[in-house]
Amino acid sequence: MMEQQKAQFQSQVHRLVDICWERCIDKPRDKLDSRAETCLSNCVERFVDTSIQITGRFQQMLQRSVQQ
Repeated sequence: MMEQQKAQFQSQVHRLVDICWERCIDKPRDKLDSRAETCLSNCVERFVDTSIQITGRFQQMLQRSVQQ
């Protein structure tokens, strides 16, 4: 089960990179401009916030199923 969770996490990270890259980088450059850097930062922060909420929700569901 732990290996499956690691694989799912890696999959989510790769998906995040793809999504944020597509949204924030219009063309590759030697250096990130401030707009792209801000966009990437915001994109990652939203992903982390969402992941924390989802993890918390799954923990609640698991606790309820164990208590029943």
